[in-house]
Amino acid sequence: MKKLLFAFCLLFGTQAHSEPLQLPFSDENLIEGVFPVSEISSKVEMQVRNAAVRVLSIGQGHGSGSLIRYKGSNFVLTAKHVTGNEIGKLFLITHGNEAMPGVLIYADPVYDIAIVYPVADLQNAKPIRYSPRKKQMNVGEEVTYSGFPSTHEIMTFRGRVAGYETTGDTGIQIIMHSYGWFGSSGSVVYDDNGDLVGILWGVDVEWQPNLQVVGDIIWVQPIQVLDLDNALVDFCQMTDLKMRVCR
Repeated sequence: MKKLLFAFCLLFGTQAHSEPLQLPFSDENLIEGVFPVSEISSKVEMQVRNAAVRVLSIGQGHGSGSLIRYKGSNFVLTAKHVTGNEIGKLFLITHGNEAMPGVLIYADPVYDIAIVYPVADLQNAKPIRYSPRKKQMNVGEEVTYSGFPSTHEIMTFRGRVAGYETTGDTGIQIIMHSYGWFGSSGSVVYDDNGDLVGILWGVDVEWQPNLQVVGDIIWVQPIQVLDLDNALVDFCQMTDLKMRVCR
């Protein structure tokens, strides 16, 4: 019997090494959150990585998200189970050694999608233009995402669309063959053109004969269920900021 397990943002793992690792970059880079990335990485992968952020709920854990640019404003897309439903709740949005507060402005009542509004800009994070995928992904197409699984810093993964399944009220879900773990929830998945495919929200788990998380079968909520303009209506009604997105 197989059952889904949400990639909850509450798990913090531990790491131990028998001897110090010799890394090909300086301790200063570790502190600054700057890591060498191979030139073989595609332009899209670099953009996705530069836009990835950690969504931290103080004292409760973390999830992942992506900084997007839409009609002149920046927002963070993530999973609703990372943020909960309390509109106005504050989170800490981090990228490398930078951090800024963000406020929850939208939590989808059905789908596992949430939007956080960052109250200031991160200097090193670069938002990626919001361009949702219009057509359904074909099985076998390549996708990429960056996130913060477990206690790791930012990690970038490639994968492929493995298939589709339907779950309850949330309808058709993308099944991605890649890697995901606790803390990866909320990562935004992109195709090779940089179009947004969906929000990573869960992994498979086998319950028999023993509980086992299947970290390479990933569930993704297709982005087509999100009407971003409609999702921002309440936010625009509450804010005094003169924003093009609210015109």
